[in-house]
Amino acid sequence: MRKDKKQKNEVTQLGLFDGELARPMMKSEGVTGVEASTGAQLYSRLKEQQNSTVQLLEKVAESANLVNAYKRVRQNKGSSGVDGMTVEELGVWLRKHLNQLSNELVNERYEVQAVRKEEIEKPDGGKRILGIPTVKDRLVQQGIYHELNKLYDPYFSTSSYGFRPKRGAQDAVKQASAYIEQGYEWVVDIDLEKFFDRINHDRLMQRLSKGIGDKRLLRLIDKFLKAGLMKGGLEEQRVAGTPQGGPLSPILSNIVLDELDKELEKREHKFCRYADDCNIYVRSEKAGQRVMESITEFIEKKLKLKVNREKSGVRHCSKVKFLGYTILPKGGIRVANKSVERFKEKVRKITKRNRGVKFEQVITEINLLLIGWTNYFKLANCWLSNFRDLDSWLRRKLR
Repeated sequence: MRKDKKQKNEVTQLGLFDGELARPMMKSEGVTGVEASTGAQLYSRLKEQQNSTVQLLEKVAESANLVNAYKRVRQNKGSSGVDGMTVEELGVWLRKHLNQLSNELVNERYEVQAVRKEEIEKPDGGKRILGIPTVKDRLVQQGIYHELNKLYDPYFSTSSYGFRPKRGAQDAVKQASAYIEQGYEWVVDIDLEKFFDRINHDRLMQRLSKGIGDKRLLRLIDKFLKAGLMKGGLEEQRVAGTPQGGPLSPILSNIVLDELDKELEKREHKFCRYADDCNIYVRSEKAGQRVMESITEFIEKKLKLKVNREKSGVRHCSKVKFLGYTILPKGGIRVANKSVERFKEKVRKITKRNRGVKFEQVITEINLLLIGWTNYFKLANCWLSNFRDLDSWLRRKLR
């Protein structure tokens, strides 16, 4: 009895019944035996994971892991951070300082540098903030990502498709099509306002601490989260968010939104989530309105994130753009209108008369764009006249 009472108290402190980190739901609030069992299993797994990761930083700092992390950084390419070091220069530096880097990480002497701030125009207006870490920091983040991914990815929802091994946008579109074909034609289309900029650091670190026993690694991740944004020699401090651009941002965003996934699964909703793009599929508009209201409350009160009410809504599937596609009743898939317009805009930029490049280079760039675009939209099985129209338009443009 004492052991059971002790475990119950620990589960209560962890708050595992409601979204894993929130306060536990009491019996009077309708917790079933299945939910209690699930909570106990989750507690047991996290406790075991916590105990097995008290020296996780040693695994991050292993030479083999850091060399593999460098290979990923080199493969991803990318520009320099605030120190100006290039990916090529990082390889030379690493050959000389690999052991030193490993020791600095294990002994908490590694210095995280500021992140170079870049702002890019979003297709639908506004600006997206990119944070470009130094290549050294990208190397370390890649090493951390490798270890975190092994711990967390196996337990992520099967309805989560973004930034995950052997899963992608096309898989999400196929699953969404299957739901709609089954009659779930109304979509609760949720847009999270500036998601990557609003992630609550304290809540994320609290969540990580439940499953990671190495306090040194937690402190290092916290340093990466709080690294300042630098532009034009001026550095601004961050109190929230994990700007896109670093290898850690994708896995941390999935850890944050896994709470949303688990809540949707608990309510037995059919949904697909790719990063912060989440669609829930229901049978009627009225049901969609109820779901929108309750899930918005969960996201804003529990996850401390903000739903963009202007872009979010309950819409018929034929009016929704999901990952560049529009899915029609009975599972038909077509390229969304906005995707066609964005393609045309890219072509216009490549074929500008005042670019001052040879026609051969224009053709090469157009071909690369076409290959990528058609490979991504190969799931389209209706409205295929769009492709013929685009071909005719493109030929006229080149003439």
